[in-house]
Amino acid sequence: MAKYLTEDNSIQAVLARINDDECSPRFRRIMTALVTHLHDFVKEVELSQQEWDVAIDFLTRTGQTCTPERQEFILISDTLGVSMLVDAINNRRDTRATENTVLGPFHVAGAPELPMGANISLDGKGETCRFSGRVVDLDGQPIADARLDVWSDNAEGFYDVQQPGVQPKWNNRGIFTTGPDGAYDFVGIKPVSYPVPVDGPAGEMLTGMGRHPYRPAHTHLIVTAPGFQKLVTHIFVGEDPYIDSDAVFGVKESLMAPFQPLADGDTAWLCPFDIVLAPESA
Repeated sequence: MAKYLTEDNSIQAVLARINDDECSPRFRRIMTALVTHLHDFVKEVELSQQEWDVAIDFLTRTGQTCTPERQEFILISDTLGVSMLVDAINNRRDTRATENTVLGPFHVAGAPELPMGANISLDGKGETCRFSGRVVDLDGQPIADARLDVWSDNAEGFYDVQQPGVQPKWNNRGIFTTGPDGAYDFVGIKPVSYPVPVDGPAGEMLTGMGRHPYRPAHTHLIVTAPGFQKLVTHIFVGEDPYIDSDAVFGVKESLMAPFQPLADGDTAWLCPFDIVLAPESA
């Protein structure tokens, strides 16, 4: 065992300090891989002292940017594709089930529970859209008591928590529970594309990589039901100009829904979208 760290033995020197008596097998596996890949990365790019200083400052400012309403570390994970990779590994489902995607940084627990058909757009802005469909199992049978936690940005591309005092609290948010027929129905707005926050370290990173910060238009859903796996997903506007270059890599073709214009009534658009849940045992 190496007593002192050198450029050649750096990985072995660090791994030798792991105490198996006080370290779980899983944590050892994670830290072994982390140390190995991190040291290999530093050696591959021959990281300079100045670049190391920049990296430390970047991580420090990332932590300082985080608030109860904003998670900059999640945003960095999202924009590097790590969030979607973790999501894919942890949500390997039957191909008949609706696909998962990233949660995003703006979900808020405790949204109001509303009756079917309610309008979640409280500021009266944007093009109204009726979202409707059924929540079913893999065999197409309706699922009763499924809870749909829904949220989206407003017509200007901001979530309510980004504009306290400007948007009404719980704007474009609501929870709906299905009946015996598994049907759901609510009115919101046709979502619009928007940039992820670029006034912090994540924005600096995107600029440095020559990347745009935009997410294609989407509405978020978390769907839960007794006996079924939790689903975190989006409904995307398929014709959005950023659909093929989502800043957080969250798009899946199966989640692109048809938004159909309506000629009559107070609602401008209809979005039919059925949701298929996988059983907990699958």
